[in-house]
Amino acid sequence: MAAPFGKLLYLYVGTSDFDRDVTYYTNVLGAKVLWNHHAFGAKVAALRLCEGPQYLLADHRPAPSCLPLFEVKDLKAKAKELRSQGWKSEGYSFEVPPGPCLLFKDPSGNQLALLQNVRPNVMSEGFED
Repeated sequence: MAAPFGKLLYLYVGTSDFDRDVTYYTNVLGAKVLWNHHAFGAKVAALRLCEGPQYLLADHRPAPSCLPLFEVKDLKAKAKELRSQGWKSEGYSFEVPPGPCLLFKDPSGNQLALLQNVRPNVMSEGFED
């Protein structure tokens, strides 16, 4: 049976002290910083902690929190398919630099998001405010 989503691209993690936490992940845990940006009023760094998804440390996310971002090929089509099975999103779609997302919660209240990765290299290439 095929998985309902593509790759788990990112773990979007909140921080209460961005600089302290980046130092912890790099100096104590040995993570590699893939990129580190301060743009659009937020500080976000992508860290390589494992062979899996990028670990995004973000000062605009509440701490503690971890939001998995799952890739889908067509966000609108996947949302339509899931709605036919009783799924509900949390509000309207929103944008992150790689593309549009839909936030939802499982029955226990855990947040998850679907991402249509229309700009896959935008974060590693950098961008301007």
